Amino acid sequence: MIDLMMGEFMNANKLIILAVFSAVVSVAPGQTSEQDAKAIVELADKKFRGETAKSEMSMTIERPDWSREVRMKTWGKGEDYALILITYPDRDKGITFLKRKNEIWNWLPSVERVIKIPPSMMMQSWMGSDFTNDDLVRESSMVNDYTHEIAGDSIIDSLDCYVIESIPKPEAPVVWGSVRLWITKEDYLQLRGEFYDEDGELINILEMSQIKDMGGRVIPTLMEMIPVDKEGHKTILEYRSAEFDIPIPETFFSEQNMKRVR
Repeated sequence: MIDLMMGEFMNANKLIILAVFSAVVSVAPGQTSEQDAKAIVELADKKFRGETAKSEMSMTIERPDWSREVRMKTWGKGEDYALILITYPDRDKGITFLKRKNEIWNWLPSVERVIKIPPSMMMQSWMGSDFTNDDLVRESSMVNDYTHEIAGDSIIDSLDCYVIESIPKPEAPVVWGSVRLWITKEDYLQLRGEFYDEDGELINILEMSQIKDMGGRVIPTLMEMIPVDKEGHKTILEYRSAEFDIPIPETFFSEQNMKRVR
């Protein structure tokens, strides 16, 4: 989510996070080439990511019998760098997640320990939410690790959308068997995502809404990750503030800084 909790922020599923975080493309009617579909996905991705991004977010985890809130700050630089700092609740305050290219770490201040997150843990729940580690601090790239095809058209909240079918490339470090994305034709905003396992079974639905100007960009500011087979389960991720294309050096994303960032 970072583009962290870290995409997820978040990939919710997904800590995300993080979301963690243009050009113009035109697609003629009936044109369904992979190149055009990839360009649409890339434009939607850049809406959230920018060259750099800094945000404050809240995450509400809803269950049939309880709910809890987590707040965070996120920083991102392109696809390769992301950092998420948990600021609330007090018991989790100071926990950080760091992504540097293909490596991801977690700092736990209560035990003063840095843990490297292996690829085998990317499908695990992020901070007890319905987002996965991969959703919030993406190890995979939605743009480059999948092949994309325009599968059709749809309307969400009176907005015309492309429906993009995304299939993982062989050997790509992804956690889903396939993904479907709903992206608006006019502004390239992602409004919905469906995540399927390797057997083609729908696992999670991501709904994005409350389109607002945030940091000079018009983006959906509310994301709801809903597991389809768990009634009453939902995780809501909401932007409180965001800045894009501000100076953030690569040295900011270091193991040393994840222990002291505030």
